Amino acid sequence: MQNDVRVHADPEIELGQMNIDETAFESFTLGQRIHHLEVEGYVVLADMLDAGQIDRLREELADAPMEHKDYSEAQTYHREPQWQSRAVAELIAHPPMIDFLEQVMGPDIIFTRGLFTRTLSGSPEISLHTDGQPFGSSIFGYEGSSPRLLRVLYYLDDLPPERAPFRLLPRSHLSFHAEANPYVRYTSHPGEITLCPRAGSAVVIPVSLFHGTHPNRHPSPRSLIQLGYRPDWAGPIRTMEEWGPELVAAAPQETRRFLRSPNTTGEAWDQPHKPRGMKSEAPGINPQRWDH
Repeated sequence: MQNDVRVHADPEIELGQMNIDETAFESFTLGQRIHHLEVEGYVVLADMLDAGQIDRLREELADAPMEHKDYSEAQTYHREPQWQSRAVAELIAHPPMIDFLEQVMGPDIIFTRGLFTRTLSGSPEISLHTDGQPFGSSIFGYEGSSPRLLRVLYYLDDLPPERAPFRLLPRSHLSFHAEANPYVRYTSHPGEITLCPRAGSAVVIPVSLFHGTHPNRHPSPRSLIQLGYRPDWAGPIRTMEEWGPELVAAAPQETRRFLRSPNTTGEAWDQPHKPRGMKSEAPGINPQRWDH
């Protein structure tokens, strides 16, 4: 039945060309997870959601009004699903994920963006792109201009090779080359790899990583919840729309701490050479931080 699914995909994006990552992420220590995220540009956190959580998210998002991308009616999405679904609002503060993010970014974290996507059967690939665009863009607004920003991708379905699995270009977030221009898109790249995580897994990437998806050749859709987080100092270059006060007030108590103004920033133009109270240690930038 899968072979009967018609996909208008780039001919270079073929199943036989996938370089599927077989890394045993489940065995990683915390230090190894942080190392893989910071150096390779991604990490897979398996079993972040159980079957009951997945069922509840599916149920609450079943009737979410969906839009579609301009290149395919099969690539559908709903912006800011945390206002549609209580379960998504709670997911923003999901304890095991927050524990990890606080190790990576520190305790003062801002939630920046929510997105629910349902990639229907027949959807073409998503081109390799970045979400981090330092001067803003028509697609991402100014959210992607934040100098430090992570995407958390929660998968509600298993991702076999036929069901629009995630593809990415490792270490591309580290490049200084002109070809790493965050406004450039690529159909494919010989160095790209493919992730096929199980339902309930989460993938974490920096927005400066080149990433995309394969086509959905599976008869069933692929559902994904995408959440954005950044350190509170790493504000956007221009003002973003504030969260509605009534929406924040109605959010779960544990989530509100992440719903501070999206314009929160550590911007400080005037800089002394010898500020008072300088520290002599900072574990978050310790060269040995991956070893512990």
